[in-house]
Amino acid sequence: MVAGWEWDDTLFSGTAAYYERGRLPYAPGLADALAEELRPDGQGRLIDVGCGPGTIALSLAHLFGEIVGVDPDHGMIAEAGRRAADRGVVKARWVRARAEALPAGLGTFAVATFAQSFHWMDQDLVAATVRDMLQPGGALVHITDLKTKHRTLDGQPHPAVPYAAVDALVKRYLGPVRRAGRGVLPQGTPGGEAEVFARAGFSGPRRLVVPGGQALERTFDDVVAWVFSMSFSAPHLFEGQRDDFEEDLRRLLREASPAGRFSERGPGTEVFVWRKDPSGH
Repeated sequence: MVAGWEWDDTLFSGTAAYYERGRLPYAPGLADALAEELRPDGQGRLIDVGCGPGTIALSLAHLFGEIVGVDPDHGMIAEAGRRAADRGVVKARWVRARAEALPAGLGTFAVATFAQSFHWMDQDLVAATVRDMLQPGGALVHITDLKTKHRTLDGQPHPAVPYAAVDALVKRYLGPVRRAGRGVLPQGTPGGEAEVFARAGFSGPRRLVVPGGQALERTFDDVVAWVFSMSFSAPHLFEGQRDDFEEDLRRLLREASPAGRFSERGPGTEVFVWRKDPSGH
């Protein structure tokens, strides 16, 4: 956890409805890369910790006998259930709980995934607990966007999303210090995941890079959804100024692209696979 900051249940309040439209997709080859690395037999169980609206768990459901998604936000759990039903995924269970409340009677798993969620948790506690929930030889998979790739596209029909201007507008409304639920994060969220997983007794990691780079076309509505899907610009943070903010945001986007479209490069995905000792020790 970050010193001076405590998690609270408003962290992602109201953001779930914007995730599917707003968030950029993971690299299209992610599921195939994990299938090649993990060699699942189709019968094992997957737990996705901090599952959000089920993005990763649902993309991997065909590789496992059961998927279990855990998230503390009721909106995320409801959205995950809706998306699973829309896709006809019946071997899924969605549990509203903090990662710190695990194991929560959920049993053992072949694979645990953390997709851009681990930085919000009590990392040492959660890593040790999840290790105990994995079967001998089981895998902990840490997934994040690859931050080193430039996402603008030369020679595309539309301009790039004006992220710097959007960030400046958010700060104009919410202040210069990053908001996070009822608190603030002046220094951002913590890193150092490798040291945490090593302390918990995992071996590895094996690093995979799944290339992105696909051309994406984004509308004004997509970019607005992206803004409202983020914890630091969650809808509730704007209180009575939300409509004014959205009006200013759309004006900014119109000025950047009168045609109403933006071109963007899909990010690559970086994966670290950690293993529990096959002997269980």
